[in-house]
Amino acid sequence: MANPVPMAEIWRGDFLESVHHGHAVICDDSGQIVEAWGDPQAVVLPRSSSKMIQALPLVESGAADAYRLWDEHLALACASHNGAAIHTERVQGWLDHIGRTEDDFRCGAQEPRDIEMRNALICSGKEPCQIHNNCSGKHAGFLTLNRHLGAGSEYVEISHPVQQACLEAFEDVCGEESPGHVVDGCSAPNFAVSLQGMARAMAYFAAAEERPGVRAEAAVRLRRAMVAYPELVAGEGRACTELMRAAQGRVALKTGAEAFFIAIIPERKLGVALKITDGSTRGAECAIAAILVKLGLLDANHPATLKRMNAPIRNWRGIETGVIRRAAGFC
Repeated sequence: MANPVPMAEIWRGDFLESVHHGHAVICDDSGQIVEAWGDPQAVVLPRSSSKMIQALPLVESGAADAYRLWDEHLALACASHNGAAIHTERVQGWLDHIGRTEDDFRCGAQEPRDIEMRNALICSGKEPCQIHNNCSGKHAGFLTLNRHLGAGSEYVEISHPVQQACLEAFEDVCGEESPGHVVDGCSAPNFAVSLQGMARAMAYFAAAEERPGVRAEAAVRLRRAMVAYPELVAGEGRACTELMRAAQGRVALKTGAEAFFIAIIPERKLGVALKITDGSTRGAECAIAAILVKLGLLDANHPATLKRMNAPIRNWRGIETGVIRRAAGFC
């Protein structure tokens, strides 16, 4: 990833202590670049920021309607959730609804990020299971599609019909052939793409109402579900949830591991893709907030914004020791 640019800075007093560099692209509904920082052609792994693309086959195949899925299910299919009760109870109900169990998952057990759920497991002496995995909603979607297709149980294999459907959808909305894939944290394939390609895909979602076909209809449903249920897409205290609420439904947001972030902006028909090269979450959250403020979609003084951009850094005594802010010249 050559030539990243400074996007977020850590200041301690009058000293610039750290800088987070990255790449970002804004595309319009034709797939063309509106604005870019760094290298738009940098090849990236969008990680969980691509979940709404991976959910397209669930909806466009007819599986979502065949199993009477609601918007809550679709939001969870796009989620990297905290493993709180509002997430796990819904995922368990989804499995019950399609006649599957936690043993059918291939995402692996994960300790929940939600403190209340984590403490409850510890106090009860129970171990986390696959339903607590932050990707369990996506995998419930995979299982639903898999049952609809009548395919084999190993749905995370790259040759499986579920993943081949995901790859076809991914390359179509990104407008380019993926150069390859890796195994993600939840064991599903994650497809590489240029940063422009990912921004192009998000612009596809942003302008989907004006496009023909079942894929566009699926994109609209998934985007609207994310905005309607921001608490299911991530959870309390998380950037995706808090910034979507702060934007009052004007933006769909999704983070990905290793400091990836996307934004879908329907009213402007724009898509945003962003990658911080050092993998720092704080850098990605600051940078995406800065872009949304620049576009007039987020109030710079909203508490959710100030938590991530111009956010004070405090020591263990509560003394303010520094600040994280957008880099000079970025946005």
